[in-house]
Amino acid sequence: MRKYLRRAGHEAPADRGTRGAGIPADLHQRAADTACPERAAGHEETAAPSAPRPADGAPAGPALRRAAADFVRLHHGEAHRGDPAPRIAQVFAEIAETGTYRHTHEELVFGARLAWRNAARCIGRLYWRSLRVLDRRELTAADDVAAASADHLRAAVSDGRRIRPLITVFAPDAPGRPGPRIWNEQLIRYAGYARPGGDVVGDPRNAGITAFARSLGWPGGPGTPFDVLPLVIQGSGDRPRWFRLPPDAVLEVPIEHPDHAWWAGLGLRWHAVPALACMCLEIGGVCYPAAPFNGWYMGTEIGARNLADSDRYDLLPRVAERLGLDTASDRSLWKDRALVELNRAVLHSFDRAGVTMSDHHTESRRFLTHLGREESKGRAVGADWSWIVPPLSGSTTPVFHRTYDTVERHPAYVHHPEALARTRGECGESLVQDAPL
Repeated sequence: MRKYLRRAGHEAPADRGTRGAGIPADLHQRAADTACPERAAGHEETAAPSAPRPADGAPAGPALRRAAADFVRLHHGEAHRGDPAPRIAQVFAEIAETGTYRHTHEELVFGARLAWRNAARCIGRLYWRSLRVLDRRELTAADDVAAASADHLRAAVSDGRRIRPLITVFAPDAPGRPGPRIWNEQLIRYAGYARPGGDVVGDPRNAGITAFARSLGWPGGPGTPFDVLPLVIQGSGDRPRWFRLPPDAVLEVPIEHPDHAWWAGLGLRWHAVPALACMCLEIGGVCYPAAPFNGWYMGTEIGARNLADSDRYDLLPRVAERLGLDTASDRSLWKDRALVELNRAVLHSFDRAGVTMSDHHTESRRFLTHLGREESKGRAVGADWSWIVPPLSGSTTPVFHRTYDTVERHPAYVHHPEALARTRGECGESLVQDAPL
């Protein structure tokens, strides 16, 4: 297998898409990977602003009470549960006694689904009601979180191939007791091995977290461009540790082309479940820092971003060469032609494997259906045009030809700056030590 060498450049955005075509795999930085649950397909993010938080991650008292009351009113209103005043009084009493409060299971499910519905950078929100919520709030230790994360990846794949939207929610932050943290951007990512001179074997986006995992004792993989990274998990009040993902938890799809037999020789593949792991689920002022969630991929997240971006696998020159295209001038549109064939290969491969994946034309139409449904219920839909419009043939999709309200709403999936730093493997004491050891 050819070892793809690329310059490290983690700062650039990752794949964008619909994680589930569904949830934005990277809801944060704009040009990144999805499962709107990959960058839903993109990896970096910047999400809704969060309530003021002290160092331990818990919101300040007055801000927490306001956020909690707003959420309880919203839940009671949409779920037709009657007068919210008794529940608000109960929550306020719990906050006064403990500094925080615990959501009921029904509130947790409602909040997680609304966070998806509110994700302004996700094109795949039509299915927000279908999000399955696994309540694992009792888990705080790294070993338990790692095992449950592998279970998440298995549960996200139904009948061996069908991907379903899923979130696993671990213990929240509380005063003096931070919840667990997953350092990885997604539960499945490919290693990026930095070489002398600045080149990287694998995914340059993950060079920092790869180096950090190795500093923790991970010996590394075989050294291919598609070595699965271990999970790096920090238990409550503990230091980060690495955990190898079991092979049966990682479903991958070999990438081949419907017309070119030589394509298989490129040795390409991609994982099937885009499970974002570094975003905080914020519901009513409570922060769940470890809440991995997924939808399914939109093809462009892989074909137009992860495999094509010049700071990722940078495959367009290689594909163009094999297609015999004239790369001497951009005016030959060789990049455009190679990009289309790369995306054809991704869609063809997932279809042939029977693994759930949407295309950008279909998902664009579905988003407008979602928009219509929400507006018919009197609910405005926030959307970031620069994320909703696909990174391939944008003007041929109906989402291109209109504007959107960019307002951010809560509940929300939020990317805090320190979480993004963790995905880069930056290991200052402020990131490693969330509570006295």
